[in-house]
Amino acid sequence: MMESWSPTIAAGAGPKYLAIVKALADDIRSGRLSPGARLPPQRALAKHLDVDLTTVTRAFNEARRMGLIDASAGRGSFVRGSALPSASLPRPDPSGSVDFSMNMPPQPAEARLAERIEAGLSRLAGSPGFLDRMQYQDSAGNLADRAAAAEWLGRRLGPVPLQRILVAGGAQAALAAVLAVVLRPGDTLCVPALTYPGLRMAAERRGGRLMPVACDDAGVIPAAFLACCRSERPRALYLVPTLDNPTTATLPPDRRERIAQIARAHGVTIIEDDAYGALPPDAPAPLAALAGDITWHIATLSKCVSPGLRIAYVAVPGTNEAVRLAAELRAISMMASPLAAALASQWIAQGDLDRIIAAIRRENGLRQAVARETLRDLDLQAHPCGHHLWLRLPAPWRRGEFGAHARQLGLSVIVSDAFAVGPAPEAIRISLGAAPDCETLRYGLSLLATLLSHPPGAISTVV
Repeated sequence: MMESWSPTIAAGAGPKYLAIVKALADDIRSGRLSPGARLPPQRALAKHLDVDLTTVTRAFNEARRMGLIDASAGRGSFVRGSALPSASLPRPDPSGSVDFSMNMPPQPAEARLAERIEAGLSRLAGSPGFLDRMQYQDSAGNLADRAAAAEWLGRRLGPVPLQRILVAGGAQAALAAVLAVVLRPGDTLCVPALTYPGLRMAAERRGGRLMPVACDDAGVIPAAFLACCRSERPRALYLVPTLDNPTTATLPPDRRERIAQIARAHGVTIIEDDAYGALPPDAPAPLAALAGDITWHIATLSKCVSPGLRIAYVAVPGTNEAVRLAAELRAISMMASPLAAALASQWIAQGDLDRIIAAIRRENGLRQAVARETLRDLDLQAHPCGHHLWLRLPAPWRRGEFGAHARQLGLSVIVSDAFAVGPAPEAIRISLGAAPDCETLRYGLSLLATLLSHPPGAISTVV
């Protein structure tokens, strides 16, 4: 038993999680830690070292990846055997760059994503009919995967007939296919004044005419949508109703009901991009639950699990629409990856998908707390379950020059021009998920805060 082990971490040794891994490797190499020795609980070690629990968790996860330790639920972590030479230890990025531009969920060790993928694929490979999974599938998804999708979507939408559920290779493919069915060249598509760039690109390729609808901190303003319906006779309305990208706004229930009423009265189709809807446990009912007969609902796993999974589920208004959408999906991407779809179905059935999302939700909460603390004097819009925030720049900063100065510091952010349909406000989106840990996140956000605390003319002295 070696539960009292405590690493010696030298000052200036780089990221603390790597310093812990190096100390572990050194102590194994020196014989201080022998094979089979039990390591302290992560929470106890974090308290002893006065670091975040996530730092120790990441160190243990890296040590396990390197083959230094083994871990099992309920038993703890144990030294596996001899240590790798020092030269093989990972090194921090010497550039000090932090990516705030890529809006992806964090990958906390608690989610055990790599382990779950390995175990899930192993189970699939050993299951009867596995090779059938590796053949071409129906462009709408096979029945088993559509049934799993119906079960998962049904928790928020209510019961949806299997004939109205399709499986797509990611939300972007689904959006392009939905627009191909819904829009004709020249049709007007109402969108929030700040909207997802992928939707803009797909709609413009279809020849759609984007019409911005005014929003406030709660999202699209129903009266503005009504005015647009009366003056522009739009074909459809696009919304990200929960944790909007980029503003993080969540439409309250009364606005959702009013927007559905207006859309129905004016014959407007709703395209509901529910990319983040699974993250808040108390999210309002989707518009598809209120007006399923006029709503195309898209729910992706890219924003609540991992973008590499490339699986999205689509609930459509009726069976005729499902046939047309399947044809468009076939033309765009042939089919979703059968292997990824089967893995997602397995996770839904076994509860792993819920556990992964819960772990990511908790990690998002930790990262949002770091952001609130580090950027506490700035004008932010955020949600504790989301992995991005919207920052309105203080005067006299302008978005273009701020983005350029941030890049000089090794920080990448997205300025409002990428989202604006019309005039762009002086604001940026900051995505919190790509940073490998809270320590790196705090470092990058501190640089942003320092940058914003000085007027642009004084930046040469700050940099």
